Amino acid sequence: MTTSPNAAADAPKHSVEDPEARSVRLKGAAFWVAFVLTVVGLTISVNQIFNLGLAGFRPVSTAYYYLIIGFFVGVGYLAFPARKGDGAVRWYDWLLVGLVTCSSFWIASRAQFIIDRGWNLEAPFEGTLVAGLYVLLALEALRRTGEIILFIFCIIFATYPLYADYMPGFLWGVQLDLGQAVREYTYGLESIIGIPMQVVADTLIGFIVFGVVLANTGGGKFFMDFASAVMGSARGGPAKVAVVSSGLFGMLSGSPTSNVLTTGSLTIPTMKRCGYPATYAGAVEACASTGGCLMPPVMGAAAFIMANFLNVPYAEVVKAAFLPAILFYLALVLQTDFYAARNNLRGVDRKETPPIFSTLVSGWYYILALVGLTVLLLVWRVESEAPFWVSLFLLGVAILRARALGFDLRAFCQLIVDVGQAVAQLVCLLAGIGLIIGAMSVTGVANSFSRELVQYAGGNLALLLAVGAITSFILGMGMTASACYIFLAIVLAPALVQMNIDPMAAHLYIFYWGIVSFITPPVALAAIAAASIAKADAMAVGFKSLRVGSLLLLLPVLFVLQPALILKGPWEIILQSALTATVAVVFLAAAFEGYLWWVGSLPIWSRVCVGFAGITLFIPELYTDLFGGVLGLITVTATAVVNRNQRRILSG
Repeated sequence: MTTSPNAAADAPKHSVEDPEARSVRLKGAAFWVAFVLTVVGLTISVNQIFNLGLAGFRPVSTAYYYLIIGFFVGVGYLAFPARKGDGAVRWYDWLLVGLVTCSSFWIASRAQFIIDRGWNLEAPFEGTLVAGLYVLLALEALRRTGEIILFIFCIIFATYPLYADYMPGFLWGVQLDLGQAVREYTYGLESIIGIPMQVVADTLIGFIVFGVVLANTGGGKFFMDFASAVMGSARGGPAKVAVVSSGLFGMLSGSPTSNVLTTGSLTIPTMKRCGYPATYAGAVEACASTGGCLMPPVMGAAAFIMANFLNVPYAEVVKAAFLPAILFYLALVLQTDFYAARNNLRGVDRKETPPIFSTLVSGWYYILALVGLTVLLLVWRVESEAPFWVSLFLLGVAILRARALGFDLRAFCQLIVDVGQAVAQLVCLLAGIGLIIGAMSVTGVANSFSRELVQYAGGNLALLLAVGAITSFILGMGMTASACYIFLAIVLAPALVQMNIDPMAAHLYIFYWGIVSFITPPVALAAIAAASIAKADAMAVGFKSLRVGSLLLLLPVLFVLQPALILKGPWEIILQSALTATVAVVFLAAAFEGYLWWVGSLPIWSRVCVGFAGITLFIPELYTDLFGGVLGLITVTATAVVNRNQRRILSG
């Protein structure tokens, strides 16, 4: 299973639009303007993060955030069209670029003065005028990069302070006039330049750089070749390759849909050639790509924002997310293996897979980069600086191996523009989402909403979890994972914490349920993207994805009930929980696919019993663990005896 050196970049386009695909608009003058804006934006970012003080330039933090918005939203206006499908940069796009850069410079140059004089409360006329313009520019940026549902949602909340006093019950809030609202949104520290934007500017830009550098220097090819070399020729090898490679690449991209369109274009056709039905192949890829957002050490923007909301080092989020992510991918690998065994599906010919040793030797620097990043994050805990150092290392290797990798000056310029587009998309989204946060903050609705949720639940944890799951799922249909998480972290997470749920578990709960919508009909964006490649019915792939990735629905409830699954508590309890959860995953995978090692095919009665045993093993009680273990053991033993007797009868 081999790929081209630029597989990640050269992946074919499909009928499902990928918001992170390389923009066709960035060519000619637009390309070079985007290049310059990105270079300046990255220079300012490096200067701020490493505290270099280049040319004596040391802006206050708020000025830095406005400058980041100015440069990268400008790139966003060039990369993302006002109307979908418009491949040309229009005159009004250039006008918007000028407006956002000039207004950002104007505000940044007065940042300290704005803080000292409290312009969020009272500002001169020109300050209020610029604030109103800034809000409109943020809304337009969100409209271009987000889904229409998210844009409508943002409009409703952005205007909420104007009529909050007329709302009933817990929806009542402090009312502001238009001038007060736009000043709070622009100059306040809880809106456009609130926590999400601060996380992007202070931490995430480096990780976006790392992801783009890794992809553009052949990292996607290495992950695919490595997975293929290890598992490609094994039973059901292509599906296992899809799970591993999509998980590795997905944790760097942070986008399920983008991951499907990148790796799925290679893995899905291979799975189909080896006998997997198109629906099943699409479902496996959709689930594996979605799970990449949950896989440490890099989990996408939401995980970094989560660390900031919780006021903990990012390493704590990585530690908490580790075991659930491993369990999820273990479930995917087991299901693909059991499916292949039951249907007698073999892997690809060993001659078609790359040699393991030569693959490792040729891509040793990718492994070193990931290991180095993990050490820097978890041991030295230099979260902001780490990805820049690792990216610099990869760029150095790419330059030294320029001929082999095809990394020339043109490729370098394209890499810079790709970074700019990736950062721009996130900055554009979060600038608009910041209006939601600002509205809920200044009106006080967020706190009252959380209190009402707890009161309505009446102390019933199950009811509150159900409300949280449904809300997360619905919002996840029309929002990015980051947007969904940010909203629920404000209104729902505090309610869960008030019910004595571990704060980390509460935030991971809503994060997981927001992700579920990518594989769950009717939206199921990752499944639809996979279906377009597999040439299968989109809803069929969606429902199959829901079954294959069913553990994604179960895990959030489990680590809320048992914090040991997120590595909270005594080590003996953590070890016990990990072991029982692993056995539970094996039982559930066997129940779903109707097969188990050393036993063979499982009849219906056996699948029901094994599945029930798996569920009871997940419940954090000693008696349920004992019951599930005994039930599973008896069922497996009885099924093995029945199957052996049937084989004897048939052979005799």
